[in-house]
Amino acid sequence: MFDIIHEDAELLVINKPAGLVCHPTKADIYSSLISRLRLYLEAAKPHLINRLDRETSGVVLVAKDDRAARELRRIWESRGVRKEYLAIVHGHVRAEHGVIDLPLGKDPHSAVAIKDWVRADGASSQTEFCVIRRFTRSEGNFTSLRVAPRTGRKHQIRIHLAHGGHPIVGDKLYGGDENLYLDFVKGRLTAEQHRRLMLPNQALHAACLRFVWRDQEWLFEAEPESWFAQFAGAK
Repeated sequence: MFDIIHEDAELLVINKPAGLVCHPTKADIYSSLISRLRLYLEAAKPHLINRLDRETSGVVLVAKDDRAARELRRIWESRGVRKEYLAIVHGHVRAEHGVIDLPLGKDPHSAVAIKDWVRADGASSQTEFCVIRRFTRSEGNFTSLRVAPRTGRKHQIRIHLAHGGHPIVGDKLYGGDENLYLDFVKGRLTAEQHRRLMLPNQALHAACLRFVWRDQEWLFEAEPESWFAQFAGAK
């Protein structure tokens, strides 16, 4: 159903698989993370404290009761959480470390309603990154990054990296051709489009959550899925 990282009377922490939406889009009870959580917890009412895009894997924190959910959401709202992601991007990123500070808002030129982009009148957004490894495969040059968003805008990491010329591998929306996304949601991706994407899902993994709650520091970590690790580890 899902990999459990930690569980106690109030918390459940899981490693969400890539390709699973957080909230249902179909009638199938297994079609979303929240549906699976309700089945697993039975009597308890699950509260998703953080959410990930469908294709992003990694750490998701779930509160089992209203009180814990309220307390944890206050921590999120106050930006008291350190989040770290792993990403694989196209090209060799030149800087070893940096902070991308660019405002984000709706992309008025896109046919995709949910798509945002860098725009001067957008919301302030900052993303910190550091290089883990630069590598080359037969498909081209790539870089593995550790990324820490300082703000929590929609699609922030994906947009910031793509704007700098290093889109995330497998990103159908911000990889340079949004028709990949449109064809994906309509279920008509061709073999050639799959080849261009290289991976079944975008190479973005929520690797770590760190925060202080009830005078205790909490740290939850998760390893990426095998397809992610194999691509990043290839020589």
